[in-house]
Amino acid sequence: MSLTDKQWEIAHAIAQTLVQEHTDVNEVSKAVAYLRTVIDKNDATSRFLTYLKILVKDGRQISHSKDTPRYYRNIEATCSQYFKSNSDAVTILQILGWVSRLMKYYKNSGIPIGEITTPTATVIESARQAEIAKVTESQEFKEGDIIDAKVTKINGNKVTYEILEVIKLTQKEPKKANVLQEGQTVKVKIVSLKDDGSIKSVKCI
Repeated sequence: MSLTDKQWEIAHAIAQTLVQEHTDVNEVSKAVAYLRTVIDKNDATSRFLTYLKILVKDGRQISHSKDTPRYYRNIEATCSQYFKSNSDAVTILQILGWVSRLMKYYKNSGIPIGEITTPTATVIESARQAEIAKVTESQEFKEGDIIDAKVTKINGNKVTYEILEVIKLTQKEPKKANVLQEGQTVKVKIVSLKDDGSIKSVKCI
């Protein structure tokens, strides 16, 4: 799995930030090694972010040198800036694997670190968000469009629709909820869109 342009931007941003702060690349590699041990868990990302917080908290007791707690703080602060607990752990592992390599590159290539402008990369999405973004990019939705949607859940007058197999939306359908059935495919009309062009709300027709 290769990184997207946005993910490369994050990898470069983290590497540049950590090199500017004179962070030890070995400590980054150790953090990556920990993430690798929990990668199969459902909550791998939140475990990883918690682990970094514990390192910062207990840094003095477990550190190998007086600088180590500072390295932990730098790594924790930078990771928390770009990753959230629902971010996809496998993608984070790939990005941080590249961060270690890029740090060595930036350190040894003689680039004037002080002059590097850190890109304002956005937070890495969860695998599902990335999938939705891909679908949204490939489809151009417009308000008023009629599209197919599968009814996945009915709860009172709220109906959850699945669109293009990835987008899930729960809407109030007071007039339709009692005649729809879970598993049924229906036509819905796009009522409104979000700023990024993805669907904000729909209505069964």
